[in-house]
Amino acid sequence: MSLASRIFVSKCTKSDAKRDAGLEIPEDIEYIRDLRYGKNKMYNILDICWPKKALEEGAESSAKLPVIISIHGGGYVYGSKEVYQFYSASLAEKGFAVINFNYRLAPKYKFPAPIEDLNAVIVWMMKNSDIYPFDTENVFLVGDSAGAQIACQYGVIYSDREYRKIMGFRKPKINIRALGFCCGMYNLKSMISKEGPAGIVKDYLTEKPYSFGEKLDITEHITDKYPPVYLFSSKGDILLDECIPMAELLESRDVKCEYKIYGNEKTGHVFHVNMRDEFSDEANTDQTNFFKSYISKA
Repeated sequence: MSLASRIFVSKCTKSDAKRDAGLEIPEDIEYIRDLRYGKNKMYNILDICWPKKALEEGAESSAKLPVIISIHGGGYVYGSKEVYQFYSASLAEKGFAVINFNYRLAPKYKFPAPIEDLNAVIVWMMKNSDIYPFDTENVFLVGDSAGAQIACQYGVIYSDREYRKIMGFRKPKINIRALGFCCGMYNLKSMISKEGPAGIVKDYLTEKPYSFGEKLDITEHITDKYPPVYLFSSKGDILLDECIPMAELLESRDVKCEYKIYGNEKTGHVFHVNMRDEFSDEANTDQTNFFKSYISKA
């Protein structure tokens, strides 16, 4: 692991522990931990949660709930479902079944390991939709930071046949209704050009990132078939400059998109995961309300 990544991991570990100290999963949320979705015993595990009242006898909701798959951030080298458990529970409180999963991390596992793991999670969801309350006709992906890039890329795999062929994936038999991106970076080529083959780029994309060829042509394959996007950031986000250009790109490709910048200069990167941040609930409510407008009732 590069020095830059080691420093990053150390800082995130400390700040996330401080952020979540004393928090508990709300009693009205059913939370199931540590389900295996793939072959890797260390990384291929996930948690699921949903609001208990939505499935109580006599509840107005159906036996199935729209699904949010949460893709954690962490620069491809850090992060876990544990540091996203309270965020995931907060999304479940808004009327969704939420899948919160680990994926293989760099530098041991290179691009496109997280994409492969996300696809495996979707396959697992499809196979287990009779056991758990997953409405596979109404699926939403959310991601922040590196997770936003992963979600963005999977949206291209899902919506563009040519890029799906380049990546060697099959289109899953689900309906991804919309995507949510927070504080993200979306163009891998841009990241490479800014940093070069060093630090996190080297850890995730190797010393020769352009060896991946057309697989890096992600945003070039965004078309009008791409799912609608709720895109947001904060005034203190280190990746704030990525937000509006991405919104403009989506709009130029006739993709339905809403974007918003929250808070003030003290509202930092991935603020929405901090349950104590004054702007997190506002942002997460706005995003889930956007999703609800795309839920199919059929």
